[in-house]
Amino acid sequence: MEFKLIHRLRVINKGVALVVGFGLLLCAAFVLVDIIMRQIGSSLGGTEEIAGYAMALATSWGMSYTLLELGHVRIDLLRTKFQSFGKALFDVFSMIIMSGVIITIAIKAWPVVERSITNGSRANTPLETPLAWVQLPWFAGWVWFAAMSTITTLCALSLLAKRRHAETESIIGAFAEQETLQ
Repeated sequence: MEFKLIHRLRVINKGVALVVGFGLLLCAAFVLVDIIMRQIGSSLGGTEEIAGYAMALATSWGMSYTLLELGHVRIDLLRTKFQSFGKALFDVFSMIIMSGVIITIAIKAWPVVERSITNGSRANTPLETPLAWVQLPWFAGWVWFAAMSTITTLCALSLLAKRRHAETESIIGAFAEQETLQ
């Protein structure tokens, strides 16, 4: 059951990653057009602002994909000294901590969005972008990451409770680093 759920989440997150990647390509094309236009004495304007928004959105949404593809950086100095049960405990502990941090970020992000909506806040830039337009998808990305982290942690806890220690590594382990070391 755990592996089917994680597989479904990976498929969804690959789709999300493709959408985010396409958005980054559009942003890069926009910046490129602006650079070319500057060479002929004109400019679209706002490229720095839009690129900043694109990076914030890519970060909040991309973290889930990175989590499920085991791409987050981990320092496994102690973990490597243990057998499968000890490694599983370290992996689950790190996921519990990460889930707590990400849930906290998502909770703390909402008041920022809410204030922008309530006040009708706009960027203090020539574009005067309504901040809620950017902050709502940014916030949704953090909520998505919190959900993915929590579901992944619960799957790992389920495997740990079933004494399937070695299998936890395939969903929350650090084997991606070990593959590069060999």
